[in-house]
Amino acid sequence: MDRLIFTPDDVDLTRSPLRRGIAEPTYVLGAFNPGFTRLANGNLLLMVRIAEALAEPVRGDAVRAIRWTADGYVLDAYPLAAVDLRDPRQFAMKARHHRILALTSLSWLLPVELDAAGEAIVAVHYDHAIEPVATYQDYGVEDARISRIGDDWYMTTCSVSAERHGTTLHRSRDGLRYELLGIVLDHQNKDMLLFEGLVGGRFMAMTRPLGECYFAYPPDSPFVGGPSINFAVSPDALHWRPLEALGLRARKGSVSAMKMGGGSPPILTEAGWLTIWHGVEARKSVGIYRSFWALMDAHDPTHFLRVEDAVPLIEADPALTAAIAHQMYLPTPVVFTTGMIDLGDHYLVASGEADLACRLTRIDKARFA
Repeated sequence: MDRLIFTPDDVDLTRSPLRRGIAEPTYVLGAFNPGFTRLANGNLLLMVRIAEALAEPVRGDAVRAIRWTADGYVLDAYPLAAVDLRDPRQFAMKARHHRILALTSLSWLLPVELDAAGEAIVAVHYDHAIEPVATYQDYGVEDARISRIGDDWYMTTCSVSAERHGTTLHRSRDGLRYELLGIVLDHQNKDMLLFEGLVGGRFMAMTRPLGECYFAYPPDSPFVGGPSINFAVSPDALHWRPLEALGLRARKGSVSAMKMGGGSPPILTEAGWLTIWHGVEARKSVGIYRSFWALMDAHDPTHFLRVEDAVPLIEADPALTAAIAHQMYLPTPVVFTTGMIDLGDHYLVASGEADLACRLTRIDKARFA
């Protein structure tokens, strides 16, 4: 069973943190890619990414971007002649030695509480929204992943700025109120997933570093060069050491070998550590995103028991977004899984649908047999 649980129309922008500085009209470009966890009270929580954009980004001969400062939110203007506006999510600076982007929106995180079965919204906690608080987040906070480890909840996010594009860590004692602990992985190491439990007494994570250059595998290798998912360990969740053991690699023959990245934080099942990840098929400016899954050994997660990269577990469903199709802006189907909760005989999986809304999918446990 699939349905949208939270959409752009569910956001009250009068309570947006951007009201501290931005008086011009804005709209929700997307309410998507939610971190997902169970709270101490038994209810479920979606930590929803709210991408808030100017209703009129272009004014005169300039396009404007939103930026956080310690004194409030401001607008920066860039000459139209100096930018490429073809991507609705961002614009690229022309005539630069490096690929340099600015965003058409600024993202902040909104906690949305659901009942214990994930069937209804109980509360929207604007008072606990997470927004930028440092210059390394001045273009926003994106794509939360939440893992409960012991008595605490750990949330990784992607912090975006001209300074860096890195992974930040938050911690909570109740799953709702989070404290920022700072940067844990540096430039463009995205989609960091903490295992939901210690492994050999240490914190363990799946990471996905990005780069501008990748090296080729030998011609007879089953793998394709490009972004991959790696492993790292830490004594305290703050200081991470990459492992030499190979993680997930894109394989030849898969339709989603163009790019891959972490989806749901690994959870421990009777069969081993289970995680959902995304693979991307090259298509237009934005590829087609699908969700796949992998099972890792309970004692040594670097040993993969199964990697399913042929048949998608979850694919984008245009029927889900039919009622809000007028708000669609991506040219290709996208589903981006971000969390999974055990509900007995099935899992409840949270995803971003079309970079627009939050989707819940019920998957029978027999699907992973």
